[in-house]
Amino acid sequence: MPEPVPEAKPEGEEDSAGEDAHPAEGDAHPAEGDAHPAEGAGSEADEDEPTELTGLFLEKPPGSVSAVAGTDVTFIAKVDSTTLMRKPAMKWLKGKWMDLGSKAGKHFQFKETYDRNTKIYTYEMHIIKVIPGDAGGYRCEVTSKDKCDSSTFEISVEAAQQEQEADILSAFKRADAGEDDGNLDFSALLKATKKKKKPQKEEQQTDVWELLKSAHPSDYEKIAFEYGITDLRGMLKRLKKMKEQPIKHTEAFLKKLEDCYTVEKGKKIVISCEVLDPNAQVKWLKNGQEIKPSAKYIMEANGNVRTLTINKTTLADDAAYECVVGEDKCSTEVYVKEPPITITKLMDDYHVVVGERVEFEIEVSEEGAHVMWFFEDQEIHRDKESTKFRIKKDGKKHTLIIQEATLDDVGMYHAWTNGGHTKGELEVEEKELEVLQDIADLTVRATDQAMFKCEVSDDKVTGKWFKDGVEVLPSDRIKMTHIGRWHRLMIDEVKPEDAGDYTFVPDGYALSLSAKLNFLEIKIDYVPRQDPPKIHLDTSGNMVSQNTIIVVAGNKLRLDVEITGEPAPTVVWSKGEEAITATEGRVRVEARKDLSCFVIEGAEREDEGNYTIIVTNPAGEDKAMLHVKIVDVPDPPENIKCTSVGEDCATIVWDPPKFDGGAAVKGYLMERKKKGSSRWTKLNFDVYESTTYEAKRMIEGVLYEMRVFAVNSIGMSQPSLSSKPFMPIAPTSEPTRLTVNDVTDTTCSLRWLAPERIGAGGLDGYIIEYCKEGATEWVAANTDLCDRQGFVVRGLPVGEKINFRVVAVNIAGRSKPATMAQPVTIREIVEYPKIRLPRQLRQKYIRKVGEKINLTIPFQGKPRPVATWYKDGEPIDPKMVNVRNSNVDSILFIRSAEREHSGKYELVVQIENMEDRAAINISVIEKPGPPLNVKVTDVWGFNAALEWEPPKDDGNSEITGYCIQKADLKTKEWFTVYDHNRRTNCTVSDLVMGNEYMFRVYSENLCGLSEEPRHSKNTATIVKEELDSKRNPFKEQDMTCAPKFTQPLIDRSVVAGYSTAISCAVRGYPKPKIVWMKNKMILGADPKFLMQNNQGVLTLNIRKPSTFDGGKYSCMAVNDLGKDEVECKLEVHVAKDPEKQ
Repeated sequence: MPEPVPEAKPEGEEDSAGEDAHPAEGDAHPAEGDAHPAEGAGSEADEDEPTELTGLFLEKPPGSVSAVAGTDVTFIAKVDSTTLMRKPAMKWLKGKWMDLGSKAGKHFQFKETYDRNTKIYTYEMHIIKVIPGDAGGYRCEVTSKDKCDSSTFEISVEAAQQEQEADILSAFKRADAGEDDGNLDFSALLKATKKKKKPQKEEQQTDVWELLKSAHPSDYEKIAFEYGITDLRGMLKRLKKMKEQPIKHTEAFLKKLEDCYTVEKGKKIVISCEVLDPNAQVKWLKNGQEIKPSAKYIMEANGNVRTLTINKTTLADDAAYECVVGEDKCSTEVYVKEPPITITKLMDDYHVVVGERVEFEIEVSEEGAHVMWFFEDQEIHRDKESTKFRIKKDGKKHTLIIQEATLDDVGMYHAWTNGGHTKGELEVEEKELEVLQDIADLTVRATDQAMFKCEVSDDKVTGKWFKDGVEVLPSDRIKMTHIGRWHRLMIDEVKPEDAGDYTFVPDGYALSLSAKLNFLEIKIDYVPRQDPPKIHLDTSGNMVSQNTIIVVAGNKLRLDVEITGEPAPTVVWSKGEEAITATEGRVRVEARKDLSCFVIEGAEREDEGNYTIIVTNPAGEDKAMLHVKIVDVPDPPENIKCTSVGEDCATIVWDPPKFDGGAAVKGYLMERKKKGSSRWTKLNFDVYESTTYEAKRMIEGVLYEMRVFAVNSIGMSQPSLSSKPFMPIAPTSEPTRLTVNDVTDTTCSLRWLAPERIGAGGLDGYIIEYCKEGATEWVAANTDLCDRQGFVVRGLPVGEKINFRVVAVNIAGRSKPATMAQPVTIREIVEYPKIRLPRQLRQKYIRKVGEKINLTIPFQGKPRPVATWYKDGEPIDPKMVNVRNSNVDSILFIRSAEREHSGKYELVVQIENMEDRAAINISVIEKPGPPLNVKVTDVWGFNAALEWEPPKDDGNSEITGYCIQKADLKTKEWFTVYDHNRRTNCTVSDLVMGNEYMFRVYSENLCGLSEEPRHSKNTATIVKEELDSKRNPFKEQDMTCAPKFTQPLIDRSVVAGYSTAISCAVRGYPKPKIVWMKNKMILGADPKFLMQNNQGVLTLNIRKPSTFDGGKYSCMAVNDLGKDEVECKLEVHVAKDPEKQ
């Protein structure tokens, strides 16, 4: 996705680029290449010519594009990311260094898209309303980790197509026009159109320039207005060139400011230059406005150096700066880059139903950062008119809000900053409303209260009540309530007209709940005789059977039992053996005429049981049994745990709730969340019946927690306790390259390499198993996991063929086994002993006194050989030498070597009557003693002869030479005469006459020179003699000569935009004056050219030449004796794509 970029640069920031790219009048237009099929580019691309596919690019921009000023141009590059480990990063550059990302705005626009199916990134650069300043070389560069590729292309800008007579306007077109300045002055165009009928248009154009050249500067504005010239500054520049006024070169600056500076936002930047006068006063300007010293801007002068320090840079500091000394100035540009914004809190996934509100929330590293939101590949814009999405910023928190989720919103949502990316998945399912308790039919008497109630699964659902198809409206007698998931319709003082069919319809669902209200009329007939009591139970309503009543916990139970009998019978309610006599409280009995009411307010589980009603009068007795069953939501499930995991799945099991609420558990609902997060995600909307669930679509290596809800006909339980955190991980792949390292009569040594894929679960160790050939039962060879990649299986039967396999184990379980193609025969392999003496030990082994000796001698042989060391034919003394033997080698170790450790050491390895020997000569050396009997044997002229004898102690090493030094008795300073003199005598020459010398000699071996020298017993005196010196006469040679070029200039062909140099060599005396010319015109102090003279080697450096810098260059050398001249031809051409060429 594209990175957020700062706003567009102020007007005029690309002046220099525009002036270089705009062709002068009369010069040829730049070469036009094949143009990209850009929008409004005004040229056609060669679509049949294929683009060369190299490196990372799948499609590159065309090599050369010709665009018409004022139109839009689009460049496209595509990158295939199937082989890349990371997301590629794209940069669009102009020239060699200018990053166009900092210029993004109205003029430059960038876009990035990604196709998830083909894994292709598409990058686009749009240039809106091309101006001449956009001409030049461009480069797109893509990088991904350690891979990089780039593609260059050229843009040339043509003037808009106008009438031939109006061509004068192109000469005055503003080269430094900003993004908001017009590309065409319509008033000037109208004037040119009116003059269209004049026959001498070209002569009039020439007359304009002649008139301007001869006019007074005060009349320039009047003439420009008369002839429709709007760019006065361009006119003055052109007129200045026509008059060929020499450019005045100022020497105010020794070193000017750099072309540009780049700094990250919030950092400090220092820009500096050097002036000629150390006492000169300078002014610093920002976009033409003088900068005053402050805590932000610090100006310093240190000798000739002038510095401007900008502290804590912001985007407002991205501007053009100038340093002014008198009338001279130098300028530069400062580019401020924003630091990458990282995402500190990632986006969560959402699983919702239709209509729910969704909030994707992230946190970034800095406040006020620019965050771009995308749905799949489409950017989500902050539009006030749109009610679908809303983007909220609160400090470092950024939130994307979806007011009401729909099925069209399912997909992946992305958040991008210029330094980070996160994504979250949204899953939306249809709403399903579940009826937890239906409406029951009611039969009530006059003046009693009727209450219909139902419970649905969503506590936010509203609804309407209807009677016989007509909506019921609230009144003083009729009330409707909605508390949580419960909806109630209460009718006080029921009347006969209230009887009928009542229906509850939830809003937004094709669902209705119906029940019937029966009105009970009471008729009293006078019977003079006595009637025995009779209990009339109503078996409708909550009774699931004739004598069982089901009540939802928390609800009110009211049993109105009709009693008949004459005279009025006595009623007694009891639960078990305990009579219920209370007339007030939660459980009470209410007496009315011909009715006995049993009421339980807020039914609880303890109220469940058998209830008895007994009625008696003088005529008899009646009795009825009722069973009240209290039903409730079940208890939460228990023992939630993860039994197994996979790469992106996990198996969860739990125990059913201890109490099912009095109603059978229909199933379970599951939720999960990432550890540390507070947002739970639903895994199912339909009830899941089993107590084992496999959760899928999980991320390997991330800790999750699960919880479960139990659901029965009454409702949903409270959530269970969260499971212990678990991590989806997969077993490793099988170990690789299982081989046999060694076999004996009872053991087998195995070696293998680690699995190619280990995963997030890591690797705990290995299990080694074996079985006999033809058997199917595998036996584990190790009880504990083996953490090494090798193991020795012991206790194997001799001569049997055994199959081996190795299994890698981690927290996810066992991997696939690594096996061998053939079984292994368990039998000792006899191998003769053999010493593998290293090459460097086959010659004398030399060490200095005090050094450490550590020799490792490998050997082989089966069974294990016995290694013994000897020194000079005797067993070694363990007090002097340490020895350690293993199965495959023997180590001889001496911590600090001494002279007595020297000798011949012999290693013997033996297996029964077989053996092998190896000898090592060790020599421990030290520095030798001084020579003996040093004396001067003869002195003649300036020479002295010395002789001596070898030292008594050679340090256990051959004497390699002697070092002889001399010193005169006056200064007594010693000077080396000979180094590494191998003989025991020498002749010292070049002694100074009149001096007396003494000598000393050092012995030398491999350790170096002896600690002390031996001085000569006598001295050598050089006798002074009289000498006469005759000098030859000196004649001064005449070195003067006319200039002569020893190396001519060579013709060159260079690429536009790349700096070049031409060189030649000249000799002459006196030193000649050098003059460089182009087309026979002397090159002045133009900053484009740098002339250098180094010991007669002349170099002309041309900075970023254009096609207009081509021509004949000549160099002339002049002195008093004559002159000489050489010339060459320089061709400058625009680079083209070799394929298109």
